[in-house]
Amino acid sequence: MHAFTEWVQRLGCNMSTTEGGTTPGQLNLRLYIAGDGPGARRAVESRGRIIDAASGQIFIELIDILDRPADAELAGILATPTLSDETVTPPRRLVGDISNITQVLEYFGYRRDVNS
Repeated sequence: MHAFTEWVQRLGCNMSTTEGGTTPGQLNLRLYIAGDGPGARRAVESRGRIIDAASGQIFIELIDILDRPADAELAGILATPTLSDETVTPPRRLVGDISNITQVLEYFGYRRDVNS
């Protein structure tokens, strides 16, 4: 197993899969990364923080475009990392740094209860 894949799995993520996460009412996003470089690692770490901040109400599928290039081509992904909501037309996308969790949640329309 590739070291990056092992690292991602230790974080509790499934690589290149849509299985196992969505529930009704949950916001479903896709995070496209390319390989295991520093940008991809930061994006995967931010993914976990986004999910935690949303109390699990957001599911983010992780797609490594080096493993699944056809998915990236079909979605029109030109740069990574890209966080995408493909349930709307046109898709809403953030390209690049997704470490500002508050801005990411606001961009995708997730509102936290201010009393929590």
